[in-house]
Amino acid sequence: MAIAVAAVIVPLGVLFFISGLVINLIQATCFVLIRPISKSTYRRLNRIFAELLWLELVWIVDWWAGVKIKVYADPKEFNLMGKEHALVIANHRSDIDWLVGWILAQRSGCLGSSLAVMKKSSKLLPVIGWSMWFSEYLFLERSWAKDERTLKSGLQRLSDYPLPFWLALFVEGTRFTQAKLLAAQEYATSAGLPVPRNVLIPRTKGFVTAVSHMRSFVPAIYDATICIPKSSPAPTMLRLFKGQPSVDKLLDKHIAEDTFGEEQLQDIGRPVKSLVVVASWACILILGTIKFLQATALLSSWKGVAISAALMAVVTVLMQILINFSKSERSTAAKVAPAKEKNVNQPTENVQDKKD
Repeated sequence: MAIAVAAVIVPLGVLFFISGLVINLIQATCFVLIRPISKSTYRRLNRIFAELLWLELVWIVDWWAGVKIKVYADPKEFNLMGKEHALVIANHRSDIDWLVGWILAQRSGCLGSSLAVMKKSSKLLPVIGWSMWFSEYLFLERSWAKDERTLKSGLQRLSDYPLPFWLALFVEGTRFTQAKLLAAQEYATSAGLPVPRNVLIPRTKGFVTAVSHMRSFVPAIYDATICIPKSSPAPTMLRLFKGQPSVDKLLDKHIAEDTFGEEQLQDIGRPVKSLVVVASWACILILGTIKFLQATALLSSWKGVAISAALMAVVTVLMQILINFSKSERSTAAKVAPAKEKNVNQPTENVQDKKD
């Protein structure tokens, strides 16, 4: 089984990391040569290059794994998506929630200008983390004393962004697990707050800061809830790479479990753009590899074979790092402050009522 999985993951990894490094190099060149002259031009170009990379992951969801995503939203609001700046808040239910967000952003035409508030270690991820840094994602250490200034300055930098962008914020601050839910329920009980059933207690500082600093140039807040039916296995990066589908439902309002309320099902289709991008990268890579092998005769010696095997091992390790990084079991434990006076906890209670 391990060999079969590796036979699938390694080729996908080679495609992603080689094409990604090419895009990283282009992004770095634009950052050094174009951004000092025109930040607006840099952002417009980077939007194109970032989308070329993100579309590879969209392809994995749409075409390789065949994940079915249903979107329920108000039609008028849905038609505005991608045409305006927006702060997107969502729960963090699974390992691929960020990918679900990218799917919706791609359908709305703003995938390349979709940003997010991420933990600081994310920017160290090869290819994907570096591209996020060039795309002006906001990286935090999850310590308000250290993050307050970083968040405020990062938000302010977006005030002159030349194209519609989304800034995603997972208000729970960490991915959902049963252990974290139990901790949140214990804290809610001790603090006299409503006890959550399906989400964790949100962290309000980041949200309040984002709203207060973006109010003048961001006209919309998209409140999204991601729900996975009990009959469907939890989606993970490993399942996606293995081509195993799950069924996700992305809702604008989550009233109760397995209930979509009055929101209407929106047709988001399955565009071929990501398929064309991946097919193009694959053709370039295959032709380039053939030409390289013909010119160097790399596989004609044991040394060449050893070098090739080492490169495959590096790709395997990098893919394992990416998969492990996305696992909810390895995410940061939920941190809840000790119960204080009632008026201190009141803002959290209001937010929790809306989410649960």
